Amino acid sequence: MEQQQLDEFRRKFDEYAAGFYGDDEFVNANLKLKENHSNRTCEEMRYLADEVALTANQRRIAEAAALFHDLGRFKQFAEYRTYNDAKSVNHCRLSLEILRERNMLAGVEEREKEIIEKAIEYHGCKELPGDLDGEYLLFSKLLRDADKLDIFFVVTQYYKQYRDNPDGFRLEVELPDVPEYSGEVVEAILNGQRFDYSRLRTWNDMKLLQLGWVYDVNFTATLRRIKERKFLEKIVDFLPQTGDIEKAKEKVFEYVDSAIERGGIEVKK
Repeated sequence: MEQQQLDEFRRKFDEYAAGFYGDDEFVNANLKLKENHSNRTCEEMRYLADEVALTANQRRIAEAAALFHDLGRFKQFAEYRTYNDAKSVNHCRLSLEILRERNMLAGVEEREKEIIEKAIEYHGCKELPGDLDGEYLLFSKLLRDADKLDIFFVVTQYYKQYRDNPDGFRLEVELPDVPEYSGEVVEAILNGQRFDYSRLRTWNDMKLLQLGWVYDVNFTATLRRIKERKFLEKIVDFLPQTGDIEKAKEKVFEYVDSAIERGGIEVKK
């Protein structure tokens, strides 16, 4: 992939996203959230590309995947007014459909196109398929990590904005904002397991789920970034101060510190 192709992809993305804005401020605010997220995910991907020493061509492939990974989110929210896949449509598959229908990757070599498409298809899955290998696996892991890094940033901002001005909050709140949380989510964290998004019941469940994302991080550099930016501490600040949650916090923090200390992932190009 050439740099001029990546530049053209950015132009196509901007043009596509712009077509969904209208007079509805609620829709516009949520669309802007995803447009900004996509651009910042590209920034996180460039960070990871440096950390794992990708080649120049691999960097461009990785950034193209990051740019287009949430392409379906615009149509999803415009039609359903939610980003909840269970209540609307699988945004990963929709992103892939739009990418192909609009021939966004025109001119890209077939193998490179397949790598990008696989990464987009699987970035929102609970776990990656066991038969992925080589660059297909590498770029899928990179996209999942870059995506999580920016979502951590988004949600910590999101929770603060809501707490400071709930009446003026213009973004979607998918789950009930009540004091309760599920013991099952806490148990999953204590056991080092990921929890199924579809089983979440409250906003606190969502916050706990996000703490558990560290178990699905693929690169030491990602964990370092999470720790440096204190994303986990910020999420904990928005949770009830209970013994269960304190134990979950300690488990997650210990896991991150231990994983960083072990360190090192070799990338074969």
